[in-house]
Amino acid sequence: MSANEGRTPAAGQPVVFRNGLVLTMDDTHTVLPRADVLVIGDRIAAVGAELAVPEGTREIDAAGGIVMPGMIDTHRHMWQTAMRGYGADWTLTQYFVWYYLESGKLFRPEDVYAGNLLAAIEAIDAGVTTTVDWSHGLQTPQHADAAVDALEAVPGRFVLAYGNLQQGPWEWATTPEFRDFVTRRIHGRGDRLGFQMAFDVTGDPAFPERAAFEVARDLGVPVTTHAGVWGATNDDGIRLMHEHGFMTDSTVYVHAATLNRDSYHRIAATGGSVSVSTESEQSAGQGYPPTWQLRHHDIPVSLSMDTSVWWSGDLFSAMRATLSADRSREHLEAHGRQETVTHCHLRAEQVVEWATRGGARALGLDHLVGALTPGRKADVVLIKNDRSPVMFPILHPYGHVVFQAQRGDVHTVLVDGRLVKHEHRLVGVDLAAARTAVGRTVEHLTTTMGVDAWEKGMNPDVPETAVLDNPYTYTQWDAGSAQWKQ
Repeated sequence: MSANEGRTPAAGQPVVFRNGLVLTMDDTHTVLPRADVLVIGDRIAAVGAELAVPEGTREIDAAGGIVMPGMIDTHRHMWQTAMRGYGADWTLTQYFVWYYLESGKLFRPEDVYAGNLLAAIEAIDAGVTTTVDWSHGLQTPQHADAAVDALEAVPGRFVLAYGNLQQGPWEWATTPEFRDFVTRRIHGRGDRLGFQMAFDVTGDPAFPERAAFEVARDLGVPVTTHAGVWGATNDDGIRLMHEHGFMTDSTVYVHAATLNRDSYHRIAATGGSVSVSTESEQSAGQGYPPTWQLRHHDIPVSLSMDTSVWWSGDLFSAMRATLSADRSREHLEAHGRQETVTHCHLRAEQVVEWATRGGARALGLDHLVGALTPGRKADVVLIKNDRSPVMFPILHPYGHVVFQAQRGDVHTVLVDGRLVKHEHRLVGVDLAAARTAVGRTVEHLTTTMGVDAWEKGMNPDVPETAVLDNPYTYTQWDAGSAQWKQ
């Protein structure tokens, strides 16, 4: 260990990771054994062996570890993290009942703040340096301000995807208050806070969502949308988007698990990408994780965790689940043809790509993050744990990241060149404040709902007066199987 290893680097001090196994995730996926990564300011200055560094550079011993780009989550409902694990046994229908119909509307601005704060901390702790806050709990501009306040309180990189599940997107997106929010809180914030509009397209032939798309086009911001969700969003929504010219190369389609070939062709032809939330799709019921279809249609993929109200919030889980689900489908399809799979088509290397570079491309940030190359922003993760028997030997680097490593092995994290985690401890983060804020939210919800209702909410009934197998439908449109009643 060097003389300065073991102490936290000072703010603005150059940092070099020494003698690590470096997964650059560059265009050729260069892997460098026993290599260094030098960070000066907010940028990667050099990558290579035995780098010369400026005087006073802080050295971090990366020997026995893996240095890789920070991971990127392209779809997480961060505000729901205040209820971590509450919905572990939910179906998608129960989730809709809880958040859309009942208790989700009880969230105050301070509750959105609490959830976002905890989720943002959780992300950087797990080496997820960029997270899309798919923030569909923004019932008022005050809720939106609270969401951004929380994101700015944590030294990560975030994209606010503005949404409001209590209104149709043509309602909230066209208000002067929404425009004012974008001007006040988004413009001029730099690359640490990006912006999207988050809403869904139900397939109503009147296409009321057009107004929201026009606002997005006018503002020059991307749209992220839940597409291909069983019983909720379907091929008609994709068709309407395409026929009206609103499918672009910056559109992110979340899940896309129950679409037909025509819809996949439309996504591929317009250059969009899909955010796959495998743990969510497997457990909640949006449809089978679609990577096997996306690979067939050559549609770009990124990974996401959806919500910690159900699942974990780290992309190690996402990578592991995604690779396993894709291979399971490949075996199942082969068995149906009385064949045997002898070589896996999806490799661990590709899934690591989806968790890093794939996310950067989906968000239009590939020139900034997603790879360890000189000139890119220094979002860097060191996976190393000398106390863990799981961290040696490292024989297959990509396979080790996907199947062996876990969030507890994240040793050091830099975001924008700033050290936010070192030697397995968060740096400059007030975890106690997050604990207090979340405690107040839980107390508010239990008090407002009542203890019995709170307990029952972990396995809620579907209200007899509102059969909602299409909860995304903000209008009276009945898509056939849907039975939307108000």
